Parts: sequence; C-alpha cells; structure tokens
Amino acid sequence: MNRTHFEKELEELHYDVLKMGSLVEEAIANAIASLVNHDTELAQKVIDDDDRIDKMEVEIDNKCAKIMVTQQPIARDLRIVLTGLKIVTDLERMADHAVDIAKTTLRIAHQKYIKPLIDIPRMADIVREMVKMSLDSYVRQDLDLAKTIGEKDDIVDALYKQIFRELLTYMMEDPRNIDQATQFLFVARYLERIADHATNICEWVIYLDTGEHIDLN
Repeated sequence: MNRTHFEKELEELHYDVLKMGSLVEEAIANAIASLVNHDTELAQKVIDDDDRIDKMEVEIDNKCAKIMVTQQPIARDLRIVLTGLKIVTDLERMADHAVDIAKTTLRIAHQKYIKPLIDIPRMADIVREMVKMSLDSYVRQDLDLAKTIGEKDDIVDALYKQIFRELLTYMMEDPRNIDQATQFLFVARYLERIADHATNICEWVIYLDTGEHIDLN
C-alpha cells in the first residue's frame, strides 16, 4: 500500500513538471510575439503570469521535499525526485528569461525598429523546439531524443554569433542605433540561455535513466 501511494506521488510530480513546462513554453512564445508585434499588452501578460510559474516551482519543490522526508527514496526512485527538482529550476529560469524579453518589448515597443526582426524569431523558433524536445524526452524517457539536443544548441550558438556581428555593424554605422541594438543583443542572449536550460533538462533525463552526468553542450 505504501509503494502504491509512493508511485502516485511520483506520478503527480511528473504531471506537475509537465504542467509547469507547458506554461513556460507559452511564456516564451508570447514574449517573442510581443517583441515582433510591438505588443505591450502581451508583454505585460508574460510578466504578470510569471508569478504563477514561480508559485508552481515552490509547490513542486515542497512536494519533492515531502517525498524525500516521508519516503526516503533510493536508487532510481531518488533520481526521479532529484530530476524533478532540477528540471523545475531550469524551467523557472527559462520563464525569467521570457520575462526579460517581455520587459525589453516594453522598453522599445514604441520605437521604430532599426531592422526587420528575422534572425531573432528564427532563433526563438529553434529554442522553442528545444524546450519541447527536452520535455518530450522527459515524458517518454527518450535518451536518444535527449542526446540530439546538442545539435540544436550548436545552431542556436551560431545564430547568436551571427546576430551579434550584424547588430555590432549597425552600432558602428550609426551611434543612434546603439541603444536599440543593445536591447536586441540582450534578447538573443536570453534565448541562448533558454537553449542552455533546455539542454540541461536533457542532461537530467539521461541522468535519470543512467545515473550518469553527461555534458551535451
């Protein structure tokens, strides 16, 4: 009976992580959409909704602590709880970066952009795909899928460097572009960090199954 209760707690933990992941995916999508469309209302929604994500992280942390104290899990069961804790930390940080992007929207939404946004949305699409991949690998315990995320991360890193070079050129050509170009650089950096957190999740999925830490970056 005790084992049945324990398995139910682990199932609830799994569900909570996925629910939080869904909210984070939505936050990232909305943050980028707000930037592309100069949508201050959507940007403010991302900022306001972050409280819900923060609350979920605390609730999941508390559930994990309760499981550790009451069930004293070992071996794979312990790795399941530890993985849940680590994943929600990465998800919360992703959400923070989505908020950072939304705040950027609020700062520059009423300005005419110095260039059409092409590479940043492209980068965001790949990053969102990485977040989905990481959560799918967690859902399915798919190690092969988890291990492929490094290829996507390399593409994101290359795009970040490309965006950096292009924006630097805009700054050099006209000092009036510096402020806005800097904001776009921040956005690209936030996306690059979200990709790193997605990669972290895949590393924890591998740890859950194997007990080994593998660097996928």
